[in-house]
Amino acid sequence: MLTLERHGDVARVHLASVRSRLVGYSVSAYLVRGVLVDTGFPAVAADLARLLAELRPRGAVVTHAHEDHAGNVELLARRGVPLALAAATDAAVRHVTPIGFYRRFTWGAMSPLVSPVDPFDVAAAGLTLLPTPGHSADHHAVWDPETGTLFGGDLFLGVKVRVAHPGENPRLLARTLRRVADLRPRRLFDAHRGHVAHAEGALRAKADWLEETIGRIDRRVAEGWSDEAIRAHVLGPEEPAGYFSRGDYSRLNVVRAVRNSRE
Repeated sequence: MLTLERHGDVARVHLASVRSRLVGYSVSAYLVRGVLVDTGFPAVAADLARLLAELRPRGAVVTHAHEDHAGNVELLARRGVPLALAAATDAAVRHVTPIGFYRRFTWGAMSPLVSPVDPFDVAAAGLTLLPTPGHSADHHAVWDPETGTLFGGDLFLGVKVRVAHPGENPRLLARTLRRVADLRPRRLFDAHRGHVAHAEGALRAKADWLEETIGRIDRRVAEGWSDEAIRAHVLGPEEPAGYFSRGDYSRLNVVRAVRNSRE
């Protein structure tokens, strides 16, 4: 299912499937200056193909390699849409690794990028690809300096996000959030929450909460607490997603990430 939502010069492409809605998830791509930001997930490929035929974007940018963002890069390449991807993202989508059942159920399994790719010049479209690591090492946001608009991918997601995938780095994410907030964005479009009001304040609020939470976890690590005890005390009981994903997307991963990144 695909719906379009207009925000002046920005079109939100809201994507969901029966399965993703069943587990409470959807994702958004965005169209700005004729450029598509992210490609959606494999299960909505047919809807996206119809949109591409209708809108004919001049190019597309992929924020990172997770399948709900890069899931249709091969489709775009086959359709001749020029692509902009960071080097690490490009490598990941060409060598797709197996994903857990919950991700296959929710989003579908993506096809690797095998078709020739025409490179897309982001700067020529008046946009900038900003390195924004933390959620993933290859994560980038798209910045429109003329309008002060940030297309954040999974940079924000919400102020108090208590779950994480393996490989996330909360300490690095907090620093990234402050660096991006220093750009003083006037608008923020999030891949899962849509338009986020008070963009700069929301980014700083998330950084504040993360740093406070990391401090609370650090203190209990130093006192010898177990990961499970810290999770219960600082973040609360595990969410359903933690059980459905068999721990791959869980509150416990936040604690582990903080412990593993201690200096």
